[in-house]
Amino acid sequence: MIGNFLDQFWSLTFGGLSLGFIYILIALGYTMVYGVLRMINFANSEIFMVGTFATIIIIRDVFQFTQTSEYATGFRLWLILGTALISAMLVSGILSMLVEMVAYRRLRRMNSGVLAPLISAIGVSMVLSESVRILTDSRPVASPRAMEKKFLGQFFDAGIRIDNTIIVISALILFGILVTFVNKTRMGKAIRAVSMNPNAARLMGINIDGVVSATFLVGGLMTGAAGFFYTLKYENTSAFIGFELGIAAFTAAILGGIGNIKGAFYGGLALGLLETYASFFLGTQWKAVTVFVVLVLVLYTRPNGLFGEALTQTRA
Repeated sequence: MIGNFLDQFWSLTFGGLSLGFIYILIALGYTMVYGVLRMINFANSEIFMVGTFATIIIIRDVFQFTQTSEYATGFRLWLILGTALISAMLVSGILSMLVEMVAYRRLRRMNSGVLAPLISAIGVSMVLSESVRILTDSRPVASPRAMEKKFLGQFFDAGIRIDNTIIVISALILFGILVTFVNKTRMGKAIRAVSMNPNAARLMGINIDGVVSATFLVGGLMTGAAGFFYTLKYENTSAFIGFELGIAAFTAAILGGIGNIKGAFYGGLALGLLETYASFFLGTQWKAVTVFVVLVLVLYTRPNGLFGEALTQTRA
C-alpha cells in the first residue's frame, strides 16, 4: 500500500491541489461574511450548488453542447469556459446579495442576536436545495464535456491534466484579486472598518448596508467560481451537492481560522490534500468521514484555527 502511494504521490497531490482550491473559494464565501457580521452563512453551500447548475446551463443550453458533441478548441473553447465562469460567478453573487436582503438584513437591523440569523440561514439553505431538487426530480445532472481533458506534461511520472491546471491557476488569480480588493480598494477598507467596529464605521459615514451587500457579493462571486471549477473537474452536480462540499469548505475555513482570508487559503489546500490522501488509503466512501473527523479535531484542539481571526485587522 505504501509503495503504491509513493508511486502515485504526485498524481494524488495534483488532484488534491485542484480540489483544495475549490474548497478555498467556497471557504472565502464563509470567511468574508463571518468577518463582517460574525455569523455563518450556511446558505453559502447552496449558492455553490446554484453555481454548478449555472455552469451546466451555459454549456448545455446556451452553447448547445451534448454528451456526443465534439470537443471545442481554440477561441471557441475559451469563450465557452469564460462565459460559463463569469455567468456562474454573477448568478451566485447576485443570489448571495438577495439572500442577505431577504434573510438577514431585517434581523441585523433588529439586533436579533446570533440564533435568529443562524435559523434563517438554515431555512434559506433548505428552500434553495428543495427548490432545485423539485426542478430536477431529485436526479443528478451531468455536464457535457466541452474540453478534452488531455495531459499537458509529466512531473515525476505524474500526468498534469489541463482541467486541474486551469483550476489552480485561475483560483490563484481570483484569490490574488480578492486580497488586493480587501487591502487596497476603498470598499475593501470599508469592509475592514465595519469588521473592526460597525458603530464607529457608521459614524465615519460608511454605508453599512452597502458594505454588507458588497461582502455578500464578493463571497458569492468566489463561491460561484468554485461551482464552475467543480463542474469542470467532476462534470456533474445535484441538488444535494452543496451539503457535502459546504461542510468540507466550512471545515477548511475553521481549520485556517474563520474570518481569515489567508487561513481559508491554507485550510482549503490542507483539507484538499488530506482528503485525497485519505481516500487513497481508506476509499472514497470515507471522504465525508475524514472531513468530519478533521472538523471535530480542530474544534476540540484549536477552535480558533491555525491562523485565528484576522479580518478585523487585515483580513488577509
